Amino acid sequence: MFKLFNKRQSILESGLLGGAVDNHSHILYGLDDGVKTQEDSLAILQFLEEQGLSEVWFTPHVMEDVPNTTEGIRARFEELKAVYTGGLQLHLAAEYMIDTLFEKRLSDDDLLTHGEDIVLVETSSVAPPYNLWDVLETMCKSGYRPLVAHPERYHYMDKSDYRRLHEMGCFLQMNLPSIVGFYGDSACARAQYILDKGWYKMVGSDCHRFRAIRAQYEARELKKDTILKLAPLMRDQD
Repeated sequence: MFKLFNKRQSILESGLLGGAVDNHSHILYGLDDGVKTQEDSLAILQFLEEQGLSEVWFTPHVMEDVPNTTEGIRARFEELKAVYTGGLQLHLAAEYMIDTLFEKRLSDDDLLTHGEDIVLVETSSVAPPYNLWDVLETMCKSGYRPLVAHPERYHYMDKSDYRRLHEMGCFLQMNLPSIVGFYGDSACARAQYILDKGWYKMVGSDCHRFRAIRAQYEARELKKDTILKLAPLMRDQD
């Protein structure tokens, strides 16, 4: 049940996390700039379960500077599952930087998908790859659905870009901390715009650290109408 009051609320107070799915996280330890140890991974999962989440997707980075392999990611996932005793449903995908390595993995059909055919992709926050739109089109023609991670954080994008992504069939994923201002006022405003348009498909924490996610979820910045718009996005979208 969502607790709607006139005053602003935190994510924790809102009730949004009850039964929620975290579609984007860096909780799988020791693979990227996210969680470093197995103990920290388990502590974050316990915290998320205590807040009422039902499912978590692990989406470690894959990029030229962090060239994780599909086999290596899967092996680490199995290691964590072997020691995890909680009640969350754990899923595995990856977050792919659109770069030369991604183009090779796409060509080789060597991708960890979010469900059957959805692929989580990202770019630099300051500038797009020169062939961004061509790569997205190639993905669609290859039978994949691009899920663009946190578009509200891309400084080079504007409203016309969000519309173009939506109209070409890409899914958009909001970082939940964006809507409470943790990436600045501009990212917050962009997130609110895309949310108001109804163009987001999924929400994720993009969690890298326990301390950070706790602070983000405790920030009292959510308005009543924002909570209502977020609610359906917090559940399983497959």
